[in-house]
Amino acid sequence: MASTTLSNFWLSQFNPLHNQRKKRPKSLLSSSRTNPRLVSSINDHLALTRVTYPLLQSHSTPKRRFHVGVQKDYSDGESSESLVSDATYQEEFSWSSIILPFLFPALGGLLFGYDIGATSGATISLQSPDLSGITWFNLSAIQLGLVVSGSLYGALLGSLLAYAIADFLGRKRQLIAAALLYIVGGVVTAYSPELGVLLAGRLLYGLGIGLAMHGAPLYIAETCPSQIRGTLVSLKELFIVLGILLGYFVGSFLIDTVGGWRFMYGFSAPVAVLMGLGMWTLPASPRWLLLRAVQGKGSFQDLKEKAIVSLSKLRGRPPGDRESERQIEDTLLSLKSAYGQQESEGNFLEVFQGPNLKAFIIGGGLVLFQQITGQPSVLYYAGPILQSAGFSAASDATKVSVVIGLFKLLMTWIAVLKVDDLGRRPLLIGGVSGIALSLVLLSAYYKFLGGFPLVAVGALLLYVGCYQISFGPISWLMVSEIFPLRTRGKGISLAVLTNFASNAVVTFAFSPLKEFLGAENLFLLFGAIAILSLLFVIFSVPETKGLSLEDIESKILK
Repeated sequence: MASTTLSNFWLSQFNPLHNQRKKRPKSLLSSSRTNPRLVSSINDHLALTRVTYPLLQSHSTPKRRFHVGVQKDYSDGESSESLVSDATYQEEFSWSSIILPFLFPALGGLLFGYDIGATSGATISLQSPDLSGITWFNLSAIQLGLVVSGSLYGALLGSLLAYAIADFLGRKRQLIAAALLYIVGGVVTAYSPELGVLLAGRLLYGLGIGLAMHGAPLYIAETCPSQIRGTLVSLKELFIVLGILLGYFVGSFLIDTVGGWRFMYGFSAPVAVLMGLGMWTLPASPRWLLLRAVQGKGSFQDLKEKAIVSLSKLRGRPPGDRESERQIEDTLLSLKSAYGQQESEGNFLEVFQGPNLKAFIIGGGLVLFQQITGQPSVLYYAGPILQSAGFSAASDATKVSVVIGLFKLLMTWIAVLKVDDLGRRPLLIGGVSGIALSLVLLSAYYKFLGGFPLVAVGALLLYVGCYQISFGPISWLMVSEIFPLRTRGKGISLAVLTNFASNAVVTFAFSPLKEFLGAENLFLLFGAIAILSLLFVIFSVPETKGLSLEDIESKILK
């Protein structure tokens, strides 16, 4: 149960603002100073509103490239021919320029999910008199709980650490540090000669989780094109589910091996090495470099030139190309306009003031409701529910976990495909509505529908599916894009801390609540919380689809 509870922590948007999409959008790194009727203006060349994935044919050359399609709305009577030839711009990418800046940060999520899945099998191996390969296998409940939740405590500390050092280190170096902690934590755990060393290894690995869960969505959101930001950040959440499944499979493969728990934990180290080396080859976030320049944290011209080179590399363009230079100039103007009259660095209280507070309420509220709508509790009953419906294999907790994990994977993939098409709010509103309905059905099953087990099975799958298209990926996506650049590092670290802390509270409160309220009333309580979270989404969460990070800051948070 403990591992299942923790796993669901890790797995963890229709608003009047949606009409803004009908207006002419700004550039990827936007500015609003150009004349909107000049087709040759910078914004006309850089504005993006829709991504198209097929390989398109260039008008002037047969070379096949990956394109992000751009369309604009005109209402001044221009001919359709002019609209197609002059008003449509396509930003070209090489495949590696899109894949690699996503893949290596996403490995941080995969390793974080892997720890959840592997711990499920490792705790069994660790307590086996015959297969543990140690003399201290007879762990008490408290000791076993510390082994299971050690990475959670480390992640809490990692979130606090990220708050203090994230803006100083930058997104790239933060992820390299996370990879190093993953490596050290995995190796120390695998070779631990006693319980104290094992717990130290779990804590170090958790520190890596805290840094990775802060840095990965931040780096991806700041470096990818705005039109595929939702897809890529949500895809990172898919990697967490993949990691959990990988941990389950590795655990089941090594469960009969003497000292198998050592190999289960040690398997993460080579993947962390790949993550660290990959992040070393990637450029720093251009937005972070420009923020440092505006804050006076180095030579302004040097940081600006580094940002241009970084953006060129991220887009697969020649170093220092004119298009990247124009985008960087636009972003610099936005930053100077927003922060030119402020202190070079924000203080602690700034996160709780003005637009920053609004961003924290949105992001922090989402990750809080993600945890307190009861997913760990629902999945605790997955085995008994499936057994009551005649699925005999449900008596095997590992098989139940794999089946639920595969279903999570499928539903998360649906969210990945639709988040930049439908938007954040529709997925959140639809998903959270389904969560509330499923919890009411589960409460009814335990109250008076006990003779209809298929109702419980349907409610269980409805809950898992709706969670994975809403709170699971969308909460982290909104957290990665809603905070202003000036306080983004600190804001995201507070949101991650809120998530980890609320998970810890739900984890420890679950057993006494279950005993005091009973299953039927517990699900009813979570259902009421889900309805509150639905109201929060409807009235407080904006639509950010198709907006650059600068647009979100200037249009939504002002």
